[in-house]
Amino acid sequence: MRFRLLLGRLLVASTCTCVALVANAQTLPRLNFAGSVTWIGQVPILVAIEKGFFREQGLDVQVQVIVNSADRIRAIAAGDAAFSNLGRVSVISEMARGNEAFSIFANVDDSPGQEGCWARPGIASVKDLKGKPVAANSSAEITLMGLLSESGMTLQDTDYRSLPGTEMAAALSHGDVQAACVWQPLLDRLKQAVPEGKLLGTDKDTAIYRDFGTMAAGDIVIISRKLAREDPATAKRIAAGVLKGADFTIANPGEAGAAVASYFRQTPEQVTAAIKGFQFFGSAGWPEHMRRHQAQIKYLTKLLHGAGKIPAAPDTDLWVDTSFVPGGK
Repeated sequence: MRFRLLLGRLLVASTCTCVALVANAQTLPRLNFAGSVTWIGQVPILVAIEKGFFREQGLDVQVQVIVNSADRIRAIAAGDAAFSNLGRVSVISEMARGNEAFSIFANVDDSPGQEGCWARPGIASVKDLKGKPVAANSSAEITLMGLLSESGMTLQDTDYRSLPGTEMAAALSHGDVQAACVWQPLLDRLKQAVPEGKLLGTDKDTAIYRDFGTMAAGDIVIISRKLAREDPATAKRIAAGVLKGADFTIANPGEAGAAVASYFRQTPEQVTAAIKGFQFFGSAGWPEHMRRHQAQIKYLTKLLHGAGKIPAAPDTDLWVDTSFVPGGK
């Protein structure tokens, strides 16, 4: 009799616990992170998802794969995503158009040296690109502009072609362009396509790297401005999860690589090796780190405006909001 009574109590307790866990899972607010699963810079946020750091904050964060940075901003503006990690050229372009749907609050990855320009035989230096067809796009266009500037040239001195990164290897191999500028791992594909070619330079050879120590146009983390203003508590939980993911990646690159390898369809060893080629930034010293990136974004905005790439040079500080970041103001 006592055994049956005890067993009954255990079953009731177990059932209640399961119901509570299911109810808790169902009541966690679901938020989408707009990102890609091809760029290693996304690792800190993917780690935060896989390791349950957002769940610790009471949030159910899911990955919404959106390849194009501009489309990620549109997803945030439409309310389909809460935050994103994306290329800052797209962010600056939207600022120049007056898009106030988002705010900048962090930078968690950088990779100077991972973006460069590879040329066909016969092109010995950047100066040899004068009048020649050259391909780039997005942040790699900024690297190209920086390398040209070092040689006293601009994009107008070349036959510039904007090509998707995945099409550059074929274009270079066929001779449709004499040089192409892109980021890793696509840069390695250029080298494989034209193994007898030459590296003309990387973003480390530009004024941006000398002045700021960053890649030409790295990532920046943005959040829905509406969410941050109307629900700062949730915004704070997002920021806490993001920074914890970055801290974990810095301290445990191997474990981080294993946790997110499936996203990249690579082995844990491959992802870990890629992680070690990047720089990641978490909670340690983040205020000063953000100030440096704010200054770099201002510089880049003026550069893009001067090159006629954006219609105006907005005050980019108006898009910065770190008030909800743990320890922020």
